[in-house]
Amino acid sequence: MNDTARPIIGVGAIVIRPDESVLLGYRDKPGETPCWCLPGGHVDAGESFETSAAREVAEEAGITELHDLALLAITQNLDSAASMVTGAVIAHVKQEAEALLLEPQVFTEWRWFHPGALPAPLFPASQTVLAHWQGHQPPIGWRTYPITPVA
Repeated sequence: MNDTARPIIGVGAIVIRPDESVLLGYRDKPGETPCWCLPGGHVDAGESFETSAAREVAEEAGITELHDLALLAITQNLDSAASMVTGAVIAHVKQEAEALLLEPQVFTEWRWFHPGALPAPLFPASQTVLAHWQGHQPPIGWRTYPITPVA
């Protein structure tokens, strides 16, 4: 198997304040189309999706006080040359939570958006995660596998 065909396992964190606003960063990474993106990234070996989401939010935005983390769904990009799977994690923060710009080589800003007024364009994996959270169909080429909470 060559490197381009290696599976990619990622996480996208829907970080929500009590006013229901969602954290998104403007991703302007060299070689990619600039877009808005949830905090997230690759899941490290031995990490759960929830642990990975907490680590990525802390690394990218400096927010460490997350609560009520839960895996909502697994998403899959069926149009990719590599097998791409993303865990959709939801997390809550205090109203006063503010994001810091800790990875300026990737993000130019962090902003909070009302769920009914999300910006465009969205990073494809983030778009899929947010579509599931909002009860919408995934974008073409993506599939979502909802997680049923354990009673």
